[in-house]
Parts: sequence; C-alpha cells; structure tokens
Amino acid sequence: MADKDPLDKLDESTRRYRDTEKAHETARQEVVDDVLAALKAGKRPTDVVEHSPFTAAHVRKLARDNGVEPAPRGGGPKKK
Repeated sequence: MADKDPLDKLDESTRRYRDTEKAHETARQEVVDDVLAALKAGKRPTDVVEHSPFTAAHVRKLARDNGVEPAPRGGGPKKK
C-alpha cells in the first residue's frame, strides 16, 4: 500500500485542527460566562481565579469589560 499524499495528510490534520479550535473556543466562552456569573453572584475574585484557567489579571479584565464592580477590599464588611 502506497503512502498517503502529503497534501492529503495536511488536509486531514488541518480539518482536525479547525474542528478542535472551534471546540476550544466554545469551551473558553463557557468558562468566561461562568467566571462572570460567579463574580456577579458575589464570589471572591481569589476563589474564582483558583477555579478557573485564567490569571487574576485576566479575571479582573473580564470583570471590568463586563461591568462587574470590584469586590470591596478586605474580603468583608468593615467593623465599626
């Protein structure tokens, strides 16, 4: 049996690349939506970062870009 034409192999690998690229983008958008939902639900940004694949800086940027107010410093209500 002759080896497959290199361009045919390239066509196949390109198709697989594009298919997985779409799946990756879909999964990434789901994570972004869930990060924003957690922040809007009042979860601490530190906890959100620990449960996501994103850095703290990226989570802050997502929050800013989507109108999520920054969490108060100190992690809770201030004592009087």
